[in-house]
Amino acid sequence: MIRKILVVLIILFLSGCVTLPTGENIATYSIGGVTYYPLVTLCDLRGVAMQYDVLLRTAYLDKDGQQVSLRVGDGLVLVNNNARHLNSPIDIYQGTIAVPRQFKEQIFDMLFKPAALVSRRPELAKIKLRKIVIDAGHGGNDPGAIGKSGLKEKDVNLDIAKRLSILLKAEGVETVLTRSTDRSVPLSMRVNIANRTGADLFISIHSNAARSRALSGFEVYYVAPSVSDVKRAALTSRSTALNLKNADFASDAWELKAIVWDMIYANSRAESIELSRSLCKVMDSSIESDILGVKNARFQVLRGITMPGILIEVGFVSNLNEGRLLKTGSYREKLAAGILEGIRNYSQDRALVEVISR
Repeated sequence: MIRKILVVLIILFLSGCVTLPTGENIATYSIGGVTYYPLVTLCDLRGVAMQYDVLLRTAYLDKDGQQVSLRVGDGLVLVNNNARHLNSPIDIYQGTIAVPRQFKEQIFDMLFKPAALVSRRPELAKIKLRKIVIDAGHGGNDPGAIGKSGLKEKDVNLDIAKRLSILLKAEGVETVLTRSTDRSVPLSMRVNIANRTGADLFISIHSNAARSRALSGFEVYYVAPSVSDVKRAALTSRSTALNLKNADFASDAWELKAIVWDMIYANSRAESIELSRSLCKVMDSSIESDILGVKNARFQVLRGITMPGILIEVGFVSNLNEGRLLKTGSYREKLAAGILEGIRNYSQDRALVEVISR
């Protein structure tokens, strides 16, 4: 199978969305005692187009004829082809490009000024994703968790997955289900299905259980930092053809390919964290359960996929109240709708690593 990998940073400037005023609420990071800002967020708020060359590790910004190029690890910035020097270098933090306060205040703010007044993006903005893999956990002779009432996890997972697929298709997003019937699908096959489809996201849906029937709540997992991106990249570089836009690789360039895959995996984890947070934020105001938050784990399906992905535990079938809720079609629809809105919110802001397969 020929695979074509295209790494793109998509900065979304929606029609009907105008710039924030000077009181912009932007997260900051402290790196080596220096305040840094996420570049993708700055660009999104000011409507600045951004592209990233993964091989050169260089970001290119452009708006209204103003152009800036900056390289990760370097303090030299080109502003309209004129060199500017920073006291602190451009960096990477949690998989996203971070720029020092000096760059924001002395370069970015001077070139890309905010408008005087704004309105936020439309409440129901278009989902900026092309294809999503939906994985209904368990199935067939593997029922997953079973509640006291006999409620089987595999049935809950599949029903929510189908509902989510219908909602996404109505938004124009293509979906691929790892199973659409009550059948057993090995974990390795689920990973293969996800990777060969070239999807933007992988969403695995599960239901929880515990010995203590008092436990309840909604939680989302991303691949644990203890899963080595370097090791995953080394394996992937030898088994998967890598073709980047405007770049050619020799067939034996394993080390270079591994470096690129390492960057892809690091970025995918950062994207998965943001997606997890987005889902929990939406669910916190839309379902009748506690939000247990964002967690990480070494689940096989998350370790093996090459795109951002999460595993959702929608609730505990072992809990009496949540078990009753999970039995109802109305609550499953509410969960599917909440996942949809979490995906929608995430898709508006994030830099996506798009893996296209042929």
